[in-house]
Amino acid sequence: MIMCFPRAGNSARINSGAYGMPDPSEHFLERSFGALQENVRRAGPAATAGYTLIAAILLLGGAGYMVDRWVGTASPWFLLAGMLVGLVVGFYELAKTVWKP
Repeated sequence: MIMCFPRAGNSARINSGAYGMPDPSEHFLERSFGALQENVRRAGPAATAGYTLIAAILLLGGAGYMVDRWVGTASPWFLLAGMLVGLVVGFYELAKTVWKP
C-alpha cells in the first residue's frame, strides 16, 4: 500500500521500504509467499468463526435428526430445534470474534 500522506511515526517504515518500491534484493516468490502468509494470518479469526457457524448448525441439526429417528417422531421437530440452537451458538461465536474487547 502506498501512502501519499504518511501519518506521524510512519517515517521509519516509509524510509525502510515498507511502502513504495519493493526491495530489489528480495526475490519475487519470497515477497509473494510472505504476503500470502500475512493474509492467511489476518483471515484466521474470520475463517474460524465461519467454520464454527457451519459446524454448529450441522452438528446440532444432526443431533436433532438422530433424536427424531430414535424417538420415532413423524415430524422433524428435534431437527428444527437442533438447527435453531446451532444457529444461535454459531452466531454467538461469530459475534465473539467480530466484537473482541
